Amino acid sequence: MKANEIRELTTAEIEQNVKTMKEELFNLRFQLATGQLENTARIKNVKTTIARLKTVERQREISVNN
Repeated sequence: MKANEIRELTTAEIEQNVKTMKEELFNLRFQLATGQLENTARIKNVKTTIARLKTVERQREISVNN
């Protein structure tokens, strides 16, 4: 998910996506630990997406306070 796509979402949708992505990251880590994970690059992609979501969320938070 690109930053431009994230900026089009509402704050509630961003929060929901963060929650969903964190759950997915947990599941991926669990699969990695049990040797069931086939696409290890997916972990990095999920982490990056979470960071983008949180960055846009924080930018909105700062712009509202100013």
